[in-house]
Amino acid sequence: MKFTREEIEAARRTVHAAMPPTPQYAWPLLSQRLGATVWAKHENHTPAGAFKIRSGLTYFETLAREQPGVRHAISATRGNHGQSVGFATRRHGLAATIVVPHGNSTEKNAAMRALGVTLVEHGDDFQAASEHAAVLAERDGLHRVPSFHRELVRGVSTAYVEFFDALKDTPPDVLFVPIGLGSGFAAAAAARAHCGVSTKLIGVVSAHATAYRDSFRAGKPVESPVTTRLADGMACRVPVPESVQVILREADDVVTVTDDEIAEAMRILFSDTHNVAEGAGAAALAAALQQQERWHGKTVGVCVSGGNVDTGMFASVLGRNASWRPLPYSIDSGITSDCR
Repeated sequence: MKFTREEIEAARRTVHAAMPPTPQYAWPLLSQRLGATVWAKHENHTPAGAFKIRSGLTYFETLAREQPGVRHAISATRGNHGQSVGFATRRHGLAATIVVPHGNSTEKNAAMRALGVTLVEHGDDFQAASEHAAVLAERDGLHRVPSFHRELVRGVSTAYVEFFDALKDTPPDVLFVPIGLGSGFAAAAAARAHCGVSTKLIGVVSAHATAYRDSFRAGKPVESPVTTRLADGMACRVPVPESVQVILREADDVVTVTDDEIAEAMRILFSDTHNVAEGAGAAALAAALQQQERWHGKTVGVCVSGGNVDTGMFASVLGRNASWRPLPYSIDSGITSDCR
């Protein structure tokens, strides 16, 4: 997925009109722990607590220009994408309906409602919610926001352009990027091309949701069951063919991290930087820890892609409870998420 220089610069103007660039810090304790210079890109510092906010801003800016007649949008989500849609539609004076499955996080639901969306609960998992969103879109003539789209990627690319620009004198040797549906990875690849750096990109997936790792190895989209209880933002069963092609072309590797490894990375981020990360938000660090011998003495980048973890879940993770479980309203084993 390629963008012109003008498209990237336009995306930066759109995003930065709504929020400042997020920081990237080389935390001393993280660097000491990994034996490398570690730069963390803090997308958990956006107004919606995750990188997804950028995608909604560019998507709806383009939609308003190209389809000014659209007044109401609909989408399905487990949380971060829904906040992005709510944030962007409010800026454009549009109505938004978000469909979530029954049992979704009460804290993410509250955050979406606070942004003015109409929240509809339907079904037991994301797939059922998504299908219901399609029915409502057709029935009521609403604009349905897709799960993976060029305009969504263009918005997210601004995060990685910020990152590479800030480190242009000493670009990282490697950047670990969590993969949900792939918009984040595609955005990192687009930013790498835009900035002209040679940083290796390593995708990170849950060991309990391996569709993109399996697709990378097979060279084509491969479905995989989902059993992760912690990394709901990476709980993808069916990969997007277009994003698979980007990963096949741009990734140095795709690696897996377990829920236990992610939980440890969440604890480390909190102890070493006092930052809160959700499961997917800590996955990049989990992978860097897993591969620390390979990158010893190098410069390593990790994307802290979000911090929207439920209070009970985070308390359980910090408590080092080996039998930690999500609260009843959180994602449970086997449920397919929207990867956002």
